[in-house]
Amino acid sequence: MRKVIGIGETILDIIFRGDQPSVAVPGGSVFNSIVSLGRMGVSVAFISETGNDRVGRLILRFMRDNHIPTDHVNVFPDGKSPVSLAFLDERSDAEYIFYNDYPERRLDVVYPTLYEDDIVIIGSYYALNPLLRDKMLELLDQAREKRAIVYYDPNFRTPHKDEAIKLAPTLIENLEYADIVRGSVGDFHNMYGLTDADRVYKDKIQFYCPRFICTAGDGDVSLRTNLVNKEYPVRPLEAVSTVGAGDNFNAGLIYGMLKQDVRYRDLDNLGEDTWDRLISFANDFAAEACRGYDNSVSLEFAAKYR
Repeated sequence: MRKVIGIGETILDIIFRGDQPSVAVPGGSVFNSIVSLGRMGVSVAFISETGNDRVGRLILRFMRDNHIPTDHVNVFPDGKSPVSLAFLDERSDAEYIFYNDYPERRLDVVYPTLYEDDIVIIGSYYALNPLLRDKMLELLDQAREKRAIVYYDPNFRTPHKDEAIKLAPTLIENLEYADIVRGSVGDFHNMYGLTDADRVYKDKIQFYCPRFICTAGDGDVSLRTNLVNKEYPVRPLEAVSTVGAGDNFNAGLIYGMLKQDVRYRDLDNLGEDTWDRLISFANDFAAEACRGYDNSVSLEFAAKYR
């Protein structure tokens, strides 16, 4: 059975509406995608780290409850599990403040074994962090060797905007490893000062990775590949929280790739009909994640959708 392997932070998201906290849920960009895929019955693995504290224990229990093995999570004795505060505005979009206290030794774990056509998800600052670069490259090199599909979501947040130039070489290296790149208009504005999908693709992405998806909140999804150039409308909905929207777009697209049996060898020849189906899966998952505070698709959605 093909599996999906994610690498990224686990974090406790405390979500505020106005100045009052509404809910606290385990989160993290790649983590949210993996949770949704686990709920959909996909075979998943997650490489991460958490503290030996109450938050860490809560996250590990949450992983087990959602069919995510904890074998590849480094529980560090020193330091504290990371926490984020997400403040929702009137459009239910979030502004973040992050708190973390990691130890010097990071990601001291055994990686899962990769096979051809497995899917590896990387993203966020975690995929750029110089302290974790050797560990990230270890996974990416194994993916390249085994012909696993690498899905990259830069998820480049405003707190790192001033580091964009310094991080540019690492960003480019990630793009070179990637088989599919999906980011938001906000990510590319923070990274490059650009918001036009065509310019981002032609000037910044295409040379490194020919398959590119740009999302724009409730605006159109832009797809650019070697064969397809297309915009997809997003159905309007009343969002409760958009915290997990992009992460679940990723999960839906990956779920679609598994359901449509898209293999590594197929990537250069994916036609419009296949992409239409993949984007439909992705939009369904993203919409579902916006209907609540859970950061991932609900168990009820997963049961019906399967």
